[in-house]
Amino acid sequence: MNFHYLPIYVLTIALCGSFYLGYLPPIFILIFIIASTFTFLIYAKDKRAAQHDEWRTSESTLHLYSLLFGWPGAIIAQQKLRHKSKKQSFRTAFLFTVLINVALVVGMHTNHGLNLLKNYTDEIKSYSSKNIDNQYIRKTVSFLLSSRNENYLYYESPTF
Repeated sequence: MNFHYLPIYVLTIALCGSFYLGYLPPIFILIFIIASTFTFLIYAKDKRAAQHDEWRTSESTLHLYSLLFGWPGAIIAQQKLRHKSKKQSFRTAFLFTVLINVALVVGMHTNHGLNLLKNYTDEIKSYSSKNIDNQYIRKTVSFLLSSRNENYLYYESPTF
């Protein structure tokens, strides 16, 4: 087992488990897959540019893509392409992008996070049902934004 990929394994199990238990809709899994694929491709382009002495992608841009849910793709690129895997300052900043993503996913499992997620997904589903004519697209949007358990844990936090 390659321990460099351990965070990706943990994320995959956590997201699938969260979906199965009814917390997060499948759109989160799809977002990570799309963002990771895109981020991997950006790393590959930057690696090629480095080898051919061409225009490079800035490190801040690579971190931005990682921050926008692409960090699993960045880990794979760093290992498979051997790109940006040695520079310690880059690795430290990259670790912060991963930690911010983990904090966001954990935050989505709090009552406040679940309520926010429910409100936003309900708004998007309502908008799509009113403005999208194609029934298959409407059903797909509804599926991607629905959790297995539509009974989110609503309760008000006690006030003191």
